[in-house]
Amino acid sequence: MAPIRVLIVDDSAVVRQTLERELTKIPDIEIVGTALDPYIARDKIVDLKPDVITLDIEMPRMDGLTFLRKLMKFYPLPVIIVSSLAQHGSKVALEALDSGAIEVLSKPGAAYSVGDMAIELGEKIRAAHAARHTLRARAAATTTVAQKPTEIRALTKTTNRVVILGASTGGVQAIESVLMGLPSNAPAIAIAQHMPAGFTSSFAERLNGRCALEVVEAKNGDTLIPGRVLIAPGNYHMLVKRSGAQYFVEVREGPLVEKHRPSVDVLFTSASQSVGANGIGIMLTGMGADGAKGMLKLREAGGFNIAQDEASCVVYGMPRAAVELGATNEILPLNAIPRRILELANA
Repeated sequence: MAPIRVLIVDDSAVVRQTLERELTKIPDIEIVGTALDPYIARDKIVDLKPDVITLDIEMPRMDGLTFLRKLMKFYPLPVIIVSSLAQHGSKVALEALDSGAIEVLSKPGAAYSVGDMAIELGEKIRAAHAARHTLRARAAATTTVAQKPTEIRALTKTTNRVVILGASTGGVQAIESVLMGLPSNAPAIAIAQHMPAGFTSSFAERLNGRCALEVVEAKNGDTLIPGRVLIAPGNYHMLVKRSGAQYFVEVREGPLVEKHRPSVDVLFTSASQSVGANGIGIMLTGMGADGAKGMLKLREAGGFNIAQDEASCVVYGMPRAAVELGATNEILPLNAIPRRILELANA
């Protein structure tokens, strides 16, 4: 298999050299070039035809976000933002994802230490490369759901159903699409999205302002009630618990599970024990297999599980793993999932 061809775009010579040196050590990645600003990058994209681009935000002549938007409009390619502005869950990072970036990574404090993140960046490059054929499909699916939320019928009765949702690469946009298709009295939703510490607060705040549901970053002891969405905070696991007829979440530290914290497996496994047949499991786009085993446990406990289909996924990794394990009841395109959630809740 041919190596993944990568173009590094960053105004810092130290960062460019460090990333090139460290990424070259990864067998399936080939650095085909570097560029110190978007204008040079534009010409190199035409000449070198890279598979994936790493892009800084702060650069001379044109900022990275402006370049990203132009690139997505005229020559869509998988882009990973690597920038110091992405730290602490900044709104800039969310804006980059909105503009078409596949992933966002925060640079370490010192330019010379950027090499320390090479292994993680290598994994993100593989995920971005896997997403190269679905950039247009992702945009179309998001637009379809966002424009037609009123077509989804509101719930006609109260329910103690709980939606358990997991996502990773491409999940920021996919989660927004699902939530914007749901009414204010939809079932309670618990979400584990692979995100670093600090990022989930901004993500929840943005979703809360865009959808009819109440969306918050979860705190230990928060209750799961209709109309509320709890998002696992970055660097913490979230578990669903039950006290009598009431569901709530436990937020806690712990070892990485499937290389992640929060882990989708941890969330689904806890739901299999506390929610069981009242659970509706949703597995959205993401790289890897986190969540498949926990989702199977939820199905075995009587829950009903849905996987996002390959065509609408940015990366068909986590849903594929769940399907191959026999953990799902249905496979649906992204824009069909909100309606199906409501049908199951009304059943």
